[in-house]
Amino acid sequence: MIHLVDSLHLGKPHVICVALVKAAQNEWVMIDSGPESVFDSVVAGIKKLGLKPENVRHLLGSHIHLDHTGGAWRWAKEFGTQVYAHPKGVPHLIDPEKLVASATRIYGDKMQYLWGNIDSIVPELVTAVDDGALLSIGDAEFRTLYTPGHAQHHNAYFLENEKALFAGDVVGVTIDGGPSIPPFPPPDIHLESWKQSLDKIRLLFPSSLYVTHFGKIDSPIKLIDEFEQRLFSWADWVKRRLLEGKSESEIVPEFQAFTEQSLRAAGLNAQQLSTYEQADPAAMSVAGLSRYWKKYHPGQAPIERS
Repeated sequence: MIHLVDSLHLGKPHVICVALVKAAQNEWVMIDSGPESVFDSVVAGIKKLGLKPENVRHLLGSHIHLDHTGGAWRWAKEFGTQVYAHPKGVPHLIDPEKLVASATRIYGDKMQYLWGNIDSIVPELVTAVDDGALLSIGDAEFRTLYTPGHAQHHNAYFLENEKALFAGDVVGVTIDGGPSIPPFPPPDIHLESWKQSLDKIRLLFPSSLYVTHFGKIDSPIKLIDEFEQRLFSWADWVKRRLLEGKSESEIVPEFQAFTEQSLRAAGLNAQQLSTYEQADPAAMSVAGLSRYWKKYHPGQAPIERS
């Protein structure tokens, strides 16, 4: 049994989704918690389902970006929930100082507003899970897939009996049945690894995907194929602007207009565009792709002029 809870991030629906999988009587597995700022909202959503939040005994983190697991520490502190993450992410859950410093450079004085409080998790409540690890929790068995590209600490989790993949951000952001678009935040974007992660997912032939932004996808391979095309074409769009000598600050409004035009062409309205932007800000993608091109393909992206 799978339930989805809308975390109502900043009061807006369909931005951040929390998944719950029944493992046993009075034992549930959560996939991604959302940030700490939505903790109370998620608890209320769980109670509305007739479930008890203290029965969320396990939390599978797709990756340690704050919109996905920034609130994991609250679940560990309030309910003793065991948190699972890729080995590269575990140290930052136990001691989030570097994570907070990195995020603060990006979000500045909006940190508290966007993500709430950030605190550490005691080591005994954090478990590292790498590629291929099997997690047998009650009647539920999850296979861990290491899926870098969006982040070097990104896992996806395949629920074997349902053939359902909990994909985090690796298959993109899709709102209200709209196109799946790639989130490209700094600092870990790596297109070659991302392509390999998508190929790994295809080999599973999943019957459904669950994405944090937002919800269930019933045509996985079709979505993945379309997403991969957009992943590379949008990255190339940014590369071409860099080669024109444009700065990130000059590219951001152009990229935002480009993505909005693409989404409007798919039939999305202004409210849905706003939800996409909240889940996947254009400025973050320009920064992430600029870093990628300059770090991995420096000949194809000039050093930004001062």
